[in-house]
Amino acid sequence: MTAATAFSVIVPTLNEEKLLGGMLAQFDAALLARHGVEIVVSDGGSTDGTLAIARAGAHTVVENTAGVKQTISLGRNLGAARARGGVYVFLNADTLLEDPDRFFRRMREEVAAPGVAAVTCRVTVYPRDETRADRLYHGFYNWLFRAMNGWGVGMGRGECHVMRREVFEELGGYAARIAAGEDYDLFRRIRRRGRVVYLDDVVVHESPRRYRRYGYLRVSAMWFANFLSVSLARRSILSEWKPVR
Repeated sequence: MTAATAFSVIVPTLNEEKLLGGMLAQFDAALLARHGVEIVVSDGGSTDGTLAIARAGAHTVVENTAGVKQTISLGRNLGAARARGGVYVFLNADTLLEDPDRFFRRMREEVAAPGVAAVTCRVTVYPRDETRADRLYHGFYNWLFRAMNGWGVGMGRGECHVMRREVFEELGGYAARIAAGEDYDLFRRIRRRGRVVYLDDVVVHESPRRYRRYGYLRVSAMWFANFLSVSLARRSILSEWKPVR
């Protein structure tokens, strides 16, 4: 893996002016140079200040000039089409890396290992917002995802997907028609290509906004329904994964 553009961080956005600036700010110039990172923002048609923030903080901004409603899968695919790195890192617009240097160092090590097709890691909510319920809920899901990958069932939460460029291209990327559960669909296909490594020592944080809006019970029910639908029919129950801003 060469130093120049080793990693492409691909971030899909839609009206993310509240959080995108902080997300992009974690990638300072020294970090980008040290690890060979480029930032690609793929916007789905924002009507707020998202595009201005993206242009100020990303190397490449992909705009939805056609005005077509996009799934997050399509947004990621369009971002990947403009990426130059050998390793794709798909993060959400609210994702913060606990330790950016450690993140890229560990991803570099793992993605180059023989037989490894993709890497994912532990997810928690922002430490400043974390409650006991958050710790219990995400502790369980992190254990479950680690176990599923250990059992050979590929799984990675949408907050952090890492894979080599050639793996992504061979599989045709994300299924653009799947509005929710696209992460499981991709990782199930990736697992046929090689191992999925779950890193418990690498942590990313997400906003708790969806859990605060809908509650953990409802979010879990939506996840499970889409998991079953994607498993059995390769389509999602929901026609749209509604954003929470």
